[in-house]
Formats: sequence, C-alpha cells, structure tokens
Amino acid sequence: MTYGAANLNDDGTGAKSTLASTVYHQLRDDLLSGALETESKLRVEWVVSKYGAGASPVREALNRLASEGLLGRHDQRGFFIMPVSATELEELTRTRCWLEERALRESIAHRTAEWEEQLVLALHRLGRASRLSPQSSSSLNPEWEKVHRTFHRVLISACRSHWLVGFCDQLSDHAYRYRQMANDGESIQRDDFAEHRLIAENALDGSADGAVQALIDHYQLTAAMCMERFRQGEAPAGPGKRAQR
Repeated sequence: MTYGAANLNDDGTGAKSTLASTVYHQLRDDLLSGALETESKLRVEWVVSKYGAGASPVREALNRLASEGLLGRHDQRGFFIMPVSATELEELTRTRCWLEERALRESIAHRTAEWEEQLVLALHRLGRASRLSPQSSSSLNPEWEKVHRTFHRVLISACRSHWLVGFCDQLSDHAYRYRQMANDGESIQRDDFAEHRLIAENALDGSADGAVQALIDHYQLTAAMCMERFRQGEAPAGPGKRAQR
C-alpha cells in the first residue's frame, strides 16, 4: 500500500458504475449543496421520480446516505434530510480539528518529495481558481470547490492511514454542507488563499505546530462565518431548496 500520494484529479466522488451509485451521487450532491430542504421527508416515490431510477436502487442509495449521516431514518416512516444547527456545527468543527491535527502532523512527519510537489501544485491550482461562481457572485464556484477539496486532501495524504483520511473526508462533506447553506457568512471578510498558503508554507517547512495552528484557525474562521447566520436567528438556506412531496 502506497502512502504520501494523492490523485490531484480526484474530486472524491468515486466510481458511478451502477444505477444505485448514480442515484447516490446525484442525491448526495443535492444534499451537500443545500438544494433540498432540511428536515423534509424524502419519500422513495419522490426520489424515483426525480432521479429516474427504480425503487430498489433508490432504497440502496438512501440507506447508504443514512449510514453517512446525511439522512435520518424513522422506523416505518422512511427517510428525512438531517437538520442543521449551531450545536452540530460546533461539534463538527471541533471534531474535524481534532482528527485533522493528527492527520496533518503524521503527514508532515512522513512527508516525501512527491507529497511536497503535490502540495505545491494543489496550492497553485487553488490560487488560479475563482472562488465565486462566474454566474453568481453570491454562490461558490464548483470548480474552486474541487481544487479546494484536493488541497486539503493532499495535506493529509501522507499520514499513512486510509481510515483517518476517510474519516476526515466524511467530516469535510458535512462541513461543505454548512458552508453552502450559509454562503460562508458573506459579511465577514477573509483572504482565503492567504490562509491556505500559510498552511502549505508551514507544512513544507516541516513546522507541524505552525501548520496545525494555521489549519485550525482556517476551520474556526469558516465555522464563525457559518455561525453568524444562526446568531442572526436564521436557519441557513441553500440555493433553490425545495420541499419534498
């Protein structure tokens, strides 16, 4: 098993070889982007109609999403979209910082020349991408999201634990959902590329303490931006959210 190398062209979606996998990825993208209303019931019949698949692959996809915590399930009453809350966001951010601190320290301790090259390239691609969508200055650019996700995955890719990377990926998915729904708290200004550059520079210099602190500051600022919507007494609302029937 090889560690310390990440696929820079991998956006984390995986293979879509079966109909159930296709439904899973399409529905998962909609859940993470905030396109569906939180706490709504997700009836099998509605999913079948919307995504053009049979009941069996739809149930398989729904069960898989429930196992990842993106859907909840009531006995005998089907599935529902998990709600968002300030309390969950706080716990999510705290847990993500715990796990990624360990992953990043291990990655720096076992870094290779290949890992350093990939990190430099990932940072370069992130710097060249536009963070905001060309179609709307109020929404995030999906292409930026891909290179952003790759940068964070490369950071921890040399930690020598695929289990740990997998857990970090799952937490990253949930954090992405909050960022999309709250639009990163538009009123708080930040230089996100400078934040990523500081993380990378410390990591490349072998300064685990500096890299970890920069990473934690980065995540906590993002959480603060999302939390602002909750403090204003608003439930974060995703773009184009629709009730399920």
